[in-house]
Amino acid sequence: MIRSTARTYLLTLLACAIVVGGCRQKPAEPSTPAADAHSKHYPVRGKIVTVDASKAEIVLDAAAIPGFMEAMTMPYKLKNPSIISELHPGDSITATLIATDDSDLLDEIVIIAQAKPDYKPSYFYHPIQPGDQIPDFHLVNQNDKQIHLAQFRGKVLLITFIYTRCPLADFCPRMSRNFAQIDKTLAADPSLYKRTHLLSVSFDPEYDTPQVLRSYGSSYTGKYTNETFQHWDFAAPSKADLAPLLRFFDVGATPEKDRTITHSLSTLVIGPDGKVFKWYPTNDWTPDQIVNDVKQLIAQQGKA
Repeated sequence: MIRSTARTYLLTLLACAIVVGGCRQKPAEPSTPAADAHSKHYPVRGKIVTVDASKAEIVLDAAAIPGFMEAMTMPYKLKNPSIISELHPGDSITATLIATDDSDLLDEIVIIAQAKPDYKPSYFYHPIQPGDQIPDFHLVNQNDKQIHLAQFRGKVLLITFIYTRCPLADFCPRMSRNFAQIDKTLAADPSLYKRTHLLSVSFDPEYDTPQVLRSYGSSYTGKYTNETFQHWDFAAPSKADLAPLLRFFDVGATPEKDRTITHSLSTLVIGPDGKVFKWYPTNDWTPDQIVNDVKQLIAQQGKA
């Protein structure tokens, strides 16, 4: 398989009808009733096995979806048949699975490796690799102060991407809950706490103003008006800097008509040298994993 040198984000949506036959768990109770009373969202990763243009259907060999379905191969119907020419057997993709009472849907496709590199997107996403040096992106934080990534050199920097209006409990709220747990765990060990910093980056700078980010962040730390944000920043880039930042950190974000944003996930552990140590592109990582990454990095630094 020829692996693509770029991660291609398709700004088109898919839907699928999945033939399962009792091989998965029953979907959990809806976590976001205000947004959709009969659906739950999960990230899915897999490799395309076959493409049937006449049926506008692909068969996907999907990895296990924690809490929902074991690894299996199944057919997916495309909502937009016109994009089927961009999909090939052997392509690796990520997507969002929307499980409903009546059917399952695939939303947002990201091609992470092409078997047939004949698709030329208008722009490219950076294929994140351990050891990548992160650019010195500038953002404005919850205190309406400009910060930049290079200022955290010398510490282990944990970055995740969110937007405050996200209605999906397993996406942005889950990332923020996980970071809140990490923050508490690190605070219990002063030696780790002083050598780390957390950063939640919003990809909705128009709505997520410093005031909004301050309210959102203080609710997750649980300190509200007493929060000083010394260890955890909530920040957003300017509109001009948003696209290059998201492309580097492999975050697909598409504004929808209902003011929600269809998006992928990206969480990174950045070493004191400003280089990528670990990258988590889904929501199945745990706070303990990240804390262990932190300990490993700090131990390595101590031996240097």
